[in-house]
Amino acid sequence: MLRNEVFACFVFYGTMLLLKMYTLAVITGQVRLRKKAFANPEDALRHGGIEFYREDPYVERCLRAHRNDMENIYPFLFLGAIYSMIGPSLSVARGHFLVFFLARVMHTLAYLFALTAPTRSLSYIVGQLPCVSMAIQIIIAVAAYA
Repeated sequence: MLRNEVFACFVFYGTMLLLKMYTLAVITGQVRLRKKAFANPEDALRHGGIEFYREDPYVERCLRAHRNDMENIYPFLFLGAIYSMIGPSLSVARGHFLVFFLARVMHTLAYLFALTAPTRSLSYIVGQLPCVSMAIQIIIAVAAYA
């Protein structure tokens, strides 16, 4: 399947997005340690005491960023894989994948660094555009089989 250049391009950006998500998970863990805000009592006891079994606003911000990634990257992975199979132009497909990737990176940065509005919402909207475009093209390509 990697002979399909569009699919290979999709695999590259999909993998980069998953690495970004793993990085965000590590950042969340580091923030928990630094802020001493643990989600489980046994973790709190290990790192100082039960009083550290608590929430922290910045840890919650990291978790919201991660949750938002899951809500958006997983559908992108499905759409991008199917889109790769319908024979789009490599340059157009690369544009879709790159725009989504950059928008998700910007969205994460906006979340983690509490950038001023509307940075986060604009990056979210920009990231939705290639997904909607891919979905429409997939529907058109397979509508005859429905």
